[in-house]
Amino acid sequence: MSARLHGRADLARAKRVVVKVGTSTVSRADGSVSLGRIGHLVEQLTELHLAGKEVMLVSSGAVGVGRGKLRKQQLFSRSVQMSIGGTTPETPSLNACAAAGQSGVMGLYEQLFGQYDVLCAQVLVSPADFAQEAKVAQLKRSLCWLLANKTIPVLNENDAISSHRRTCAASDGDTAPPAFTDNDGLAAVLARLLGADVLLLLSDVDGIYARMPAPGEKPVIIDVYSPSLAAAVSIGEKSAAGRGGMGSKIAAAVSAIRAGVGCVVIASGYDPTSVSRVMRGDAGAGTMIVLDDDNANGATAAPAAPAAPAAPAAPAAPAAPAAPAAPAAPAAPAAPAAPAPDGSVAAERAAAVRAASRQLQRLSGVERSALLRAIGDALLAEADAIYAANRQDIAAAEAASMSGALAARLHLPPKKLQTVVDGIRALADKPNPLGRVRARTRVAPGLELVQESVAIGVLLVIFESRPDVLPQVSALALVTGNGLLLKGGREALHTNRALHAVITRAVRDATRGAVDSAIVTLLEDRSAVDGLLKLHKEIDLVIPRGGAALVQHVMRSSSIPVLGHADGICHIYVDSGANSSMAARIVLDAKLDYPAACNAAETALLHAQLVADGRAQSLLDELRAGGVRLVGGPRAAAEFSLPLAESLHTEYGDSTLCIELVESVDEAVAHIARWGSGHTEVIVTEDSAAASSFLSQVDSACVFHNASSRFADGFRFGLGCEVGISTSRIHARGPVGLEGLLTMRWRLVSDAGEGHTVSDFASGACAYTHEALPP
Repeated sequence: MSARLHGRADLARAKRVVVKVGTSTVSRADGSVSLGRIGHLVEQLTELHLAGKEVMLVSSGAVGVGRGKLRKQQLFSRSVQMSIGGTTPETPSLNACAAAGQSGVMGLYEQLFGQYDVLCAQVLVSPADFAQEAKVAQLKRSLCWLLANKTIPVLNENDAISSHRRTCAASDGDTAPPAFTDNDGLAAVLARLLGADVLLLLSDVDGIYARMPAPGEKPVIIDVYSPSLAAAVSIGEKSAAGRGGMGSKIAAAVSAIRAGVGCVVIASGYDPTSVSRVMRGDAGAGTMIVLDDDNANGATAAPAAPAAPAAPAAPAAPAAPAAPAAPAAPAAPAAPAAPAPDGSVAAERAAAVRAASRQLQRLSGVERSALLRAIGDALLAEADAIYAANRQDIAAAEAASMSGALAARLHLPPKKLQTVVDGIRALADKPNPLGRVRARTRVAPGLELVQESVAIGVLLVIFESRPDVLPQVSALALVTGNGLLLKGGREALHTNRALHAVITRAVRDATRGAVDSAIVTLLEDRSAVDGLLKLHKEIDLVIPRGGAALVQHVMRSSSIPVLGHADGICHIYVDSGANSSMAARIVLDAKLDYPAACNAAETALLHAQLVADGRAQSLLDELRAGGVRLVGGPRAAAEFSLPLAESLHTEYGDSTLCIELVESVDEAVAHIARWGSGHTEVIVTEDSAAASSFLSQVDSACVFHNASSRFADGFRFGLGCEVGISTSRIHARGPVGLEGLLTMRWRLVSDAGEGHTVSDFASGACAYTHEALPP
């Protein structure tokens, strides 16, 4: 599944794009080909292709073009039949129209793309093809191969043999076939199947209208559409040329977004620059489709349409209704109002958190440890309410058909909550991290310099899916004296509310009100985060915990320092000197212990010697038997007849593991340097020289020898809780525990009766000694 794009500004970085163009765009009203519109489309797709994007085109038009051809043939036949007294030819079926028009449409695409030396390939499918898993898998392999080899697939439903038993004049009331009913649906199915970042549906209008305009009235285009607007938006008649219409496009768009496609936009196929404008992220380029609980950054609300007789303006999208609290869960504090455009409310929130952090820092280390123990006890005492809230989120995720990987991260079972509490208690048992002396220096007699640890200040942590992040990060912030602003994903809304309520109540009770509950502030509106990301004076560090799209959005949107990692693409290199049994145990653990975690293995690199002596095949057999789904890089796919991986830089987040072959330790290191994300890499070998070479060369945050990548975790490292994994090369790297939430300051103290001045040293009255003292 692709990462969700958070706004128009993110469209420019999309890698895989599916574009659907309708019959009304590629053909004229009389069925003849619209050479101008197709030419502009091909030119824009070529620009995307040459920019390194993977482009798929779903093109209608065969029926329309074929209808035009057959009408001419009918006129000729009718004239002949009338002259010889024969019967009048029947109106051609859709199947006949498609058969007559398909070759013409494809021939035109080949000729136009050929002008730019770009190869395209025709792919015809039918709904029945998607009922067979083997056919779907083969289609995906074929399309991935074409894209990997710089070819633009041009897809269309094979209407020449489809089961739409209608004539060209038939209505749209026929029984829908499975999988999809038109090319809008086909484009959505393909976008889901191929994990597209963007699905662009080109229409004969500029986007979704707030309402149907009166004659002569300029339509009002909705910039952002969500399903909650359905009742308020009027849909006009569909195009006479094709089977679909705006209703079909909206349905396809919403289904694609719900299934995990990064972004869907409905735009005009008549605008010669429409595709380019959408992919640049230009404001006003079509209508972006979002879910009701998705507030796309940079998106504006649906505009109110001007009044017209008998056609009242469509209201703006209503806010998502507040979900009911989990049974018996303590009431969460009401979320503050959304920030004003000048960011004043965001600044007020941050100021409240900083004030609370100063209160927290006045507590002793013993008092902060007692606070953490109180939080751990409260979490277990309120466990039933927390589990009830979590069940609400899980039920909502199942109803929305959330992917297995995301759903797995959403679960908060008793074992995981107990692990969280154990981590909090481990933090409470550690020495006070604040004021710890790191270095002492006698600068001169009577003048001592101390370097000591202090809190960073105010942290903004944005996380997705995993509700266990909230108590872990809260505990780390509290023990290190930091104030905390938290923004969790909407998918864990109820669980986050329940956890936050438990923690803030424990803070109030354990400190007897000495620390304001604003010390841990939970944000529920994305727009508040956008305002906070601009407050570089009020917030000291941003920590995004989520996919690459989230991390990159935060980095682009803020001048505040950011700590985190974008991808968790972890490698296990099985060397020629590996013990086969050990290798199987480690790879299975690294892949299947928790596939959704960022420290799960995504690629296994096998030394070619393992192929020659049969150990590679035995390992693959054990992995399959253990439940691992295997795909291959170019060499391994050919050697073991594996499905070809779409990319060697993929974080699957499920039971899928990519296998590739290498010739040496150095080649394994080079592969990791090219395709890795700097997270965690493992070598399995009994050859100490190979292990030493690997450990010294690999430049990742964590490098292991004969141990599962799943050990890359703050709790397993003995850090207690962790705020996340950092692949940065400054401040903190790898699992970040409380040390990563501290900075330092210098304290210079003079015990001389008259103090010290720089002039004393310049005049020679004093001399620097810079004597290192025990900390």
